[in-house]
Amino acid sequence: MSTINLLPWREWRRQQRRQQFLKGLGIVAVFAVLSIFIWDLLVNYLIDRQQNRNDYLREHIAQLDREVSEIRELQQRRNQLVERMEIIQALQDNRPLVVRLFDQLVRTLPDGVFYTALNAKGSVVALEGVAESNNHVSQLMRGLDASEWLDSPKLDAVQSAPEYGDQAATFKLTVTLSSLRADEDRLP
Repeated sequence: MSTINLLPWREWRRQQRRQQFLKGLGIVAVFAVLSIFIWDLLVNYLIDRQQNRNDYLREHIAQLDREVSEIRELQQRRNQLVERMEIIQALQDNRPLVVRLFDQLVRTLPDGVFYTALNAKGSVVALEGVAESNNHVSQLMRGLDASEWLDSPKLDAVQSAPEYGDQAATFKLTVTLSSLRADEDRLP
């Protein structure tokens, strides 16, 4: 005997397929929501991790900036100390120069002449003085020119000075110092 199914089997089958489709859709929806949740957690974790790294770098950059500023301050101090040492060394090197200058000024000074002012800037020395006559000024110029330590005497002004005598004259002249280092071997 054959069995005949008189029930609406097509309707039943559609309903089963619909239930399977809805189950599959529910599973996909749950999987999608779960995936989005996991993705959100992962992205937030990566953002937090990158922010921590950025904070770490900012702290170290700030620390390095402080160290760099300290280094700059130390370099500034060092440069100031080096400049001071150079000035002191220059003064030490030029200390005998003043003695030699005064010695040469005395040795080249003829009788009848005296200095009233002496001014030195660098290697140029400006001299002012009084001489009994113009001949004495000429003798002084020749003596300065013959000096080993003094170069290029240049007479700037000569004026009569009746307050010192009939033929007396005041004078202003400049002279440059020879390089002391080159002339060290000529020390007396």
